[in-house]
Amino acid sequence: MAARRSRMSGDFKLRKTLRNIHTQLDNELKPAMQEAADRLLATMREFVPKDSGDGAAALTAFVSKSGLDAEIGLRGKKANKRFYYLRFIEYGTKGYAEGKRAGGRNKRATNKSDGAHFFGKHPKIPARPAHPWLRPAYDVNREFILASISHAVSNTLKRAAEGLGDG
Repeated sequence: MAARRSRMSGDFKLRKTLRNIHTQLDNELKPAMQEAADRLLATMREFVPKDSGDGAAALTAFVSKSGLDAEIGLRGKKANKRFYYLRFIEYGTKGYAEGKRAGGRNKRATNKSDGAHFFGKHPKIPARPAHPWLRPAYDVNREFILASISHAVSNTLKRAAEGLGDG
């Protein structure tokens, strides 16, 4: 459930410029991005419904060396496999009535078991409501994130322009 890089901005030339600047001088983008990622991560951990708290503890934040990319949430196959249930908490479940599948189709007449417990041929699975925590965490921090990152980008570009003008 790691957040993927957004392609909303569409300004690939700016990304390329910032990546080149990163190799030449110390930019302010990585610390600003790390601060924003940590703040968003703290809010996400606060909003995740907790039973044991393991799912909230598994959320992590990673910022690339250049500071242009950040991944916040579950990172890696192991974490996604172990904490797969967080998507059911986030989006809720539909549930199933006895004997029927989605669209009124009949269910297969096979036993439902996890190897240790027998649930019957057609267990009734109740619907679970959604308890969103990803988007609300972003919505709470949106203004802070946009302000701090745009400030860091403008300062980095300004410093780069001053440095390039001297040489």
